[in-house]
Amino acid sequence: MRRRAFVVLGAALGLAALTACSPSPGQDAAPGVTKLKLATDWRAEAELGGYYQALATGEYKKRGLDVTLIQGGPAVNVPQLLATGAVDVGVGSNSFIVMNLAKEGAPVKAVAAFMQKDPQVLIAHPDQGINSIADMKGRPILLADASITAFWVWLKAKYGFGDDQVRKYNYSSAPFLADKRVIQQGYATSEPYLIEKEGKIKPAVFLLADSGYPAYASMALVPESLIAKNPSAVQAFVEATAAGWTSYLYGDPKPGDAAILKDNPEMTQDVLDQAREKMRSYGIVGKDGEIGQMSDARWAEFFKVASEQGVYPKAMDYKKAYTLQFLPKGQ
Repeated sequence: MRRRAFVVLGAALGLAALTACSPSPGQDAAPGVTKLKLATDWRAEAELGGYYQALATGEYKKRGLDVTLIQGGPAVNVPQLLATGAVDVGVGSNSFIVMNLAKEGAPVKAVAAFMQKDPQVLIAHPDQGINSIADMKGRPILLADASITAFWVWLKAKYGFGDDQVRKYNYSSAPFLADKRVIQQGYATSEPYLIEKEGKIKPAVFLLADSGYPAYASMALVPESLIAKNPSAVQAFVEATAAGWTSYLYGDPKPGDAAILKDNPEMTQDVLDQAREKMRSYGIVGKDGEIGQMSDARWAEFFKVASEQGVYPKAMDYKKAYTLQFLPKGQ
């Protein structure tokens, strides 16, 4: 299955240069209505269910927003779309994307985190004596190139893992299924289910967040120009999306599911249902009072680990990556 990129793919510098030339959101909108284009970070799926639900149930509309959702995919670069003014809001997959933008001085901020836990997991065969992430030290681990400069940094810092463990991961579980010694990266909401279906085994799954990995996921990225020109629209977007996630996970998900299946005909209802259950059971999105939230302490913890491993300069002003001004107030 797919997996989102953990890097900005060279778009950050372009974003810094081009955002000032972007057209203002809300142009040609009806009086009192702000038009916003939202780019997701992958094809329609349950992991984006809150955005689809907010659109399908009218949460954006009733807050004065006319939102057009642009589906992501392997060829879609969210920061680049923000840079060219093609979109007004983008979904940032993980904390590294947000911090990389700040490192390059790009005028974009995360305004909310709709996944309190990054869904990243490590997956092992059930009969290999692996009962914790610590037991994986010295074992071969299938990792995508982008993961080496992302959560692998944290694993090395916390568990003393070595680069000699890394094996190339090409988003196929075939090598994992063929070799019981191998460990594979994945998302809690997708790969374990597919491995269970395809390989007829119940894999051992370890959510990095439950072992202290401090990253957020599914963050709303907004250009500073929009924050300056229309802060009420930013607040409305955050509130509506939080309401969408609450409804999708704890209410009737049918409107969001229908929109997802329409946008992505390759998606199936069983995959949506199990992903939604995993998001609830793992607490990935959170419950009332948590959805969309961020804190200085979490960002400081994340930056400390990454900077100590040389990913970012220790003197970098990491707080430029986000703002707590627009966190949901109605939760």
